[in-house]
Amino acid sequence: MSAAQATRPGLLAGDGIGARLARHSLWLVVLAALAIPLADLEVLSRDPWGELGRMAMGLALPDFGAIETPLQAIGLTIAVAFWGTLAGVVLGLPLALVYARSRLVRAASAAVRAVHELFWALLFLQVFGLSALTALAALAIPYAGIFAKVYAEILEQTPQAPQAALPEGTGRLARLAYTELPQAFAQLAAYTRYRFECALRSSVLLGFVGLPTLGYQLESAFREGRYFEAGALLWAFYLLIATLPWWAHRRLLLPLGLASVWLLGPWPEIDPGLLWRFVSVDIWPRALLEGDIGGVLRWLAGLPDLVGAVANTLLLGLLGTVGALLLALVLWPLASRHFGNRVSQRIGQGVLIFLRSTPELMLAFVFLLLLGPSLLPAWLALALHNGALIAFLVCRHAQAIEPGMPGLPASGRLAYELLPRLYPGMLALVYYRAEVILRESALLGMLGVATLGDNIDDAFQTLMFDVAFALLVITALLNIAVDALARRLRPCEPPMEDPCLR
Repeated sequence: MSAAQATRPGLLAGDGIGARLARHSLWLVVLAALAIPLADLEVLSRDPWGELGRMAMGLALPDFGAIETPLQAIGLTIAVAFWGTLAGVVLGLPLALVYARSRLVRAASAAVRAVHELFWALLFLQVFGLSALTALAALAIPYAGIFAKVYAEILEQTPQAPQAALPEGTGRLARLAYTELPQAFAQLAAYTRYRFECALRSSVLLGFVGLPTLGYQLESAFREGRYFEAGALLWAFYLLIATLPWWAHRRLLLPLGLASVWLLGPWPEIDPGLLWRFVSVDIWPRALLEGDIGGVLRWLAGLPDLVGAVANTLLLGLLGTVGALLLALVLWPLASRHFGNRVSQRIGQGVLIFLRSTPELMLAFVFLLLLGPSLLPAWLALALHNGALIAFLVCRHAQAIEPGMPGLPASGRLAYELLPRLYPGMLALVYYRAEVILRESALLGMLGVATLGDNIDDAFQTLMFDVAFALLVITALLNIAVDALARRLRPCEPPMEDPCLR
């Protein structure tokens, strides 16, 4: 189904598509409702409202003077994001050229992008230590898989007529240079800029595993109750994102990147022998390397409680997906020009920008301090961030719609004019985001939530690298399976595309 069909007025009422969309939504909500009693959603904090008040006071009265080396932390955050994105482009573009023809490349790209950047960081920490090389590799590897897929899709959509004019036998690189790249360059550059913004958020989060980016100071300030300093760091983060179009202008990116190189040092000394031992021995069960089938079975039996961890990961992913859908339905009208007044619309837009700009891990960390360790903080973080992101895209699409019956009240305008046009694309966006939500569900275990990430973090801390690697593989396979299921359920290709959905 095309984007034009997806936004056709009355779509929900005709062609049987409306009934299918209604069934999809109803089953999702019913599954989530049935799953809620199985989830640990208990509030374990003694004084959540008091803690929230202290955090709000810190955000309202930030103490910028309490931040230690703020420029260095911000500079390192930018440097890691810039060079990590660039490394992802360098690795991903060649893969994109053979992506459609090579099943191996497609499978490898899906596998590396299914593992979160922080899990890659935990893996590379064992080899490169707390260095910028760990951060760069943690971004470059999954981003290579993302760029390979997205670049390949963009190049495939270029008109074929210029290629037909080339001489017979023209090579792949020549076709790229003379036909595809000139036509697709604007789209490729736009997606790369958006991915750089995503890399900034990921670079901040790398501080949660000990790398000295902005997130390291933020995590320490929140954990130690220094909320005025934490408020200043949060404002620094939001200002960094808000001013991105100015300081990351294309004319400034190259000098900015070159100037930031010195912030990445010192570089670690790499022992090739130790590196080879890690990738060839340490991450594999000894019984497997020795060909001992019985020992492999005993090793598998000794793995952590995978049933509970996988169940909690899937459960949290389901709750987060449904929560994002319901919140998107509630939030997008608050920022739309079709409802309220200019003041309420500005407030709604500000709320959406705030929530979609704050990574799930950061939101979950704050909610964890407020509510205690359970699935509830993680659920709130996933639903709020992803719901705001989807609502922002839906609202942006709604701004271009002109109602045909201006005399309707707001409720009628929403029910009969706007929602029928927007809902197919909204549901498609939810399914697009489902794989990302599941990936984040596993990651939030690093905060103590009982998902796969909790077991992965424990395995790394106890130097059980074979167990950690096995759990990473299971996490990747889960994400690939959910992504495949979401593609089958998607009602259409969404007309409201988010470059950071993938």
